[in-house]
Amino acid sequence: MPFYEIEFPLAGLNSDAVEVALLECGAISVTYLDRGDEPVLEPHPGEIRLWSDTLVRALFDADAASDAEAGSGGAPMAAAAGKLRRLGAALSPEVAAAARVRSVADQVWERAWLVDWKSMRFGRRLWVCPTSAERPDDPDAVVVWLDPGLAFGTGTHATTALCLETMDGLDLRGKTVVDYGCGSGILAIAALKLGASRVIAVDLDPQALLATRDNGRRNAVAAALATQAPTAAVAPADVVFANILAATLIDLRTTLAKMVKPGGHLVLSGILSTQEAEVAAAYRPHFDIVACLQRDDWCCIRARSRTTRASPGDA
Repeated sequence: MPFYEIEFPLAGLNSDAVEVALLECGAISVTYLDRGDEPVLEPHPGEIRLWSDTLVRALFDADAASDAEAGSGGAPMAAAAGKLRRLGAALSPEVAAAARVRSVADQVWERAWLVDWKSMRFGRRLWVCPTSAERPDDPDAVVVWLDPGLAFGTGTHATTALCLETMDGLDLRGKTVVDYGCGSGILAIAALKLGASRVIAVDLDPQALLATRDNGRRNAVAAALATQAPTAAVAPADVVFANILAATLIDLRTTLAKMVKPGGHLVLSGILSTQEAEVAAAYRPHFDIVACLQRDDWCCIRARSRTTRASPGDA
């Protein structure tokens, strides 16, 4: 199935109007990209933040029956010319002048980014490897074989890498663990490979729970791995991992505090270095901050629950 892309600078155009115009022209996806190197920090729920120099990229199906602009030949470039005329009329004549059009080969889009994913080691002995990779040449390697499916979590992102490095330094033998926001199940499975007796993997995305179960079977740990939605009750565990985002971690401080046994460990990630103090302050009423690892612009907080503490609801 042939595809083509039309891309142009957002400039002073309204992003909502641009998206409506592109969808009315038959776009099957609309993506906004940073043309410079400008960070956009964590938005509030429902908020969309764009860069000052934003590129709009829209994908079209050249075979779509509604693509009348292509005429009888159906050539992508002819179809794109018709789209640009419509976009110029709906938005601005500058759109057609600045636009770039290119043909795009068909592929399995949601898995294309995995092509360059390689085996990685975290800490002394913990490895995360694609299912297609060879086993590492390391006799002490503890290997998590992973196919993330559509869920987040391969270890390539700093937030997950920090959790895995922290995990490799903990003694999980015989411990119960909660992986809150499990994504692909990478942390849950790694915990079981490192000796945990049972892991509860929690996520609100059904795709994440499916990927976690599949990866659990792939790693022969499914019998000790349970998956559930956040609405279900979770018994207190020895260690709780939560790799989410800072604002959500702060909102969940009471929920997560109740999941950790007195004396147990809580590992929080998905935190920008500039947010470390705020997240740590939210958990200090019930936890002692033990360590904070840093990587790039991210950090991971390891805390220990006090053996005697007030009810988490008092926070």
